[in-house]
Amino acid sequence: MSFKLSNDKEKGEKSNFAENNEEETLLMVVQANEKSSRYLGDVMIRTKNGFVETSANFKVVEAGPPPDVKDLFKKYTDGAAHMTAEQLRNFLADVQGDSTASIADAEKIVEQILNKRHHIAKFTRHALTPDDFHRYLFSADLNPPIRENQVHHDMTKPLSHYFIYTGHNSYLTGNQLSSDCSDIPITNALKRGVRVIELDIWPNSTKDDINVLHGRTLTTPVEFIRCLKSIKEHAFSLSPYPVIITLEDHLTPDLQAKAAEMIIDTFEDMLYYPECECLEELPSPEDLKHRIIISTKPPKKYHKSKSVKSKGNKSQKDKDSDDDVWGKEPSDLVSDQEDSDSSDSDTSEDSDDELKHVGVDAYKRLIAIHAGKPKGGLKEALKVDPNKVRRLSLSEKALEKATESHGMDVIRFTQKNVLRVYPKGTRFNSSNYKPLIAWMHGAQMVAFNMQGYGRSLWLMHGMFRANGGCGYVKKPDFLMNVGSDGEVFNPKAKLSVKNTLKVKVYMGDGWHLDFKPTHFDLYSPPDFYTKVGIAGVPDDVKMEKTKIKEDNWTPVWGEEFTFPLTVPEIALLRIEVHEYDMSEKDDFAGQICFPVSELRPGIHAVPLFDRKGKKLNSARLLMRFEFV
Repeated sequence: MSFKLSNDKEKGEKSNFAENNEEETLLMVVQANEKSSRYLGDVMIRTKNGFVETSANFKVVEAGPPPDVKDLFKKYTDGAAHMTAEQLRNFLADVQGDSTASIADAEKIVEQILNKRHHIAKFTRHALTPDDFHRYLFSADLNPPIRENQVHHDMTKPLSHYFIYTGHNSYLTGNQLSSDCSDIPITNALKRGVRVIELDIWPNSTKDDINVLHGRTLTTPVEFIRCLKSIKEHAFSLSPYPVIITLEDHLTPDLQAKAAEMIIDTFEDMLYYPECECLEELPSPEDLKHRIIISTKPPKKYHKSKSVKSKGNKSQKDKDSDDDVWGKEPSDLVSDQEDSDSSDSDTSEDSDDELKHVGVDAYKRLIAIHAGKPKGGLKEALKVDPNKVRRLSLSEKALEKATESHGMDVIRFTQKNVLRVYPKGTRFNSSNYKPLIAWMHGAQMVAFNMQGYGRSLWLMHGMFRANGGCGYVKKPDFLMNVGSDGEVFNPKAKLSVKNTLKVKVYMGDGWHLDFKPTHFDLYSPPDFYTKVGIAGVPDDVKMEKTKIKEDNWTPVWGEEFTFPLTVPEIALLRIEVHEYDMSEKDDFAGQICFPVSELRPGIHAVPLFDRKGKKLNSARLLMRFEFV
């Protein structure tokens, strides 16, 4: 890019620029090789450090209402200049699918928009101009695409009927091998709505207390009691529905007794005690509001062991491996794996053994959801016992193997029991896997590394925006139905299209408020484009892209895409915005994911989030959703 002095300032300014060390302004004409026609005549400011800024290049030109919005305003006002509350109510019912909207609801919207737009207490009119109407539609607070903070699923079914927002190694701040363990990631997860917290509990170095850490790695420990207190404090800050603590237990019997005492003393009346040792059916989320549930493998009766020390030499990869046909349970509890030097000596008195029996029994009584795997292969593991429920854990790879040959058995198992899926042990960087195969087979606990980020985690965030973000999403009926001959949903069956989602991307705005002027491009406004697609069963997966809108902070696309859906119940709508870069990788400009089943029809403002799932303050899209 070269610069040329403007004719009317050339002689006087040229010498001043060379001599003056203070900041000087200089009118210059940008003669860009690639974009000269667009930037001819832009004002340039040059400072003493040589940095060149543009003022005209980065001006934000506000885009007006799209033609569809103008047409709808004209239609519902009969061509008048203002829209009344009654006319707005008719629009909400007809176009936005809000049949329950009342005149009072519409009047409240009008008042909010006028207050927001005009900042005066009293109005001579109580109606919206076309620009007011557009601003309402483009407000992510007033016109979101899904029902926010509204629990609308039936919450009275057993826990096994729900997908549950689940964390993996919830205490880790970073990678799986060397990051710090802390209660802060637990707090962050609970504040986001996560309902299942996993804690790996181990004896401390002196064998007299309990730490939480990722065993056989370099992770630094955090005290078990500290994690429990943080869970108590933050468990119900976002959602009233139960928090399940899954324990991967590596404790000696005396420390199991101590763990039981800590749990009871910390949670008191919040703790849920099962009515019997093995529940025939799990209680409902509604029944368990504001309760804490413990799930782990029940300890075996205490016995001294001298031959288990070699088990302590397993690597992390071995620990999470799924070399057997169905994957190892991540919790192999203490009674048969405690180190010989951590138990009492052979001279322990009978009274000490009796105390350990009592402690183990107290610990066992706390366990509401029993984990573990029966002996035998996968077919045996997936057998349904009519007299009790249990939790089975499979790695992501083991689940893939299971669904290839026993897909319908997995679904049948998850109708009554709980299936937990966890990341394979080689995901040392705390990455995640694709969750759709697990959800399609009814797995309730799809455990994710919440401290990571990436597209898989965006899908997880998207799924649990459903049902008011309460952390429990009722599984679709097709996963729970049983035919007259005991048949269940066949995931491999060829399905016909149930309905079609039409998505129109009108425009975007707000990036200039969330990012610096030069964030995307040093010399010109951004070149944005939007990607829209479906994550779901294989036949429904599809990704589309708008055209690139060059040099515009408020891009207008007006493009429509069509998505036929065979299983809309678990389909997720993916939305990403990127900024085109000719020479390097395209810049990221925001993302969001929604359950298709939660989308409200009509025109809505779609908020955008950063890579880690934090909401951007202003960036948003104006989009229309229609089900055919």
